Amino acid sequence: MTRMLIIGPPGAGKGTQAARICEQLSVPAISTGDIFRANIKEQTELGQEAQRYTDAGNLVPDSVTNSMVRDRLAQSDVNNGFLLDGYPRTVAQVEELDNILEANDTHLDVVLLLTADNDELVKRLLGRAQDQGRTDDTEDVIRHRLDVYDEQTAPVVEVYNQRGIVTQVDGLGDIDEVTERIMATLAR
Repeated sequence: MTRMLIIGPPGAGKGTQAARICEQLSVPAISTGDIFRANIKEQTELGQEAQRYTDAGNLVPDSVTNSMVRDRLAQSDVNNGFLLDGYPRTVAQVEELDNILEANDTHLDVVLLLTADNDELVKRLLGRAQDQGRTDDTEDVIRHRLDVYDEQTAPVVEVYNQRGIVTQVDGLGDIDEVTERIMATLAR
């Protein structure tokens, strides 16, 4: 049974690697973005509340995000493990996740931190922006996103470092090589 969180900077390959890890470990991926989209599509009460914020161009508040994660982690398919992607993003969310997991009589086993050199990430994200025709992803915007990630995520990683459950894997290189590094690290 593996209960884990994948975390890393924009462009490090979290989404790609999360899908591969989940397939190999036969556990569901729990992405807050997916949860938001599903709740909005199904017009659940939480989805309608989230949509009011997103339609106004605002971030969905922690209270709504926490409720959606709580609901998702109460579903039976997570009994044999799960992979969280995109949550928690703040120390307050770490505390709420602790409460959710404690209520379910469980805990996180590992926090997988994908690392990557910022200059390499900028190159990767500029290439992806060009491939997708995204003119809003300029080098300045990408570097700002990386700075924001560093600012917001460092405290989250530190909390889990203090608990001794963070394992770092280099997120750069061939997709298959990165997956092999991750699986080898998780096997330890």
